Amino acid sequence: MAADPLSRVFSALADPTRRDMVARLAIGDATVNELARPYVVTVQAVSKHLKVLRDGGFVESRVEAQRRVYRLNPRPLQEIDAWLLPFRRFWSRHVDALEQHLERMEKNSSVKGKKRHGKP
Repeated sequence: MAADPLSRVFSALADPTRRDMVARLAIGDATVNELARPYVVTVQAVSKHLKVLRDGGFVESRVEAQRRVYRLNPRPLQEIDAWLLPFRRFWSRHVDALEQHLERMEKNSSVKGKKRHGKP
């Protein structure tokens, strides 16, 4: 596993099954069997995925009677969100500029249309 925390977080999310598990846990707590249900994998394989997610800080578990229940820890998602912030600002500026450009084009198009279809 990578040494720095953000690399560990991205490494944990590198696998689509683990991303699905994080999405499932965002809905609510689940047992290993509940997490394994949608996949054609063994419970042991799901447990390995959960270990990676636990090492990445995404999941925490507690014991209830005979079963282990997993829940999502949002901290790594907050780390990703913070890392993405400058990129969101970058894209927001570009999307805003595109929106303004399209509005100008639409305005120019409707002005031209009025000139063509205006009263003689």
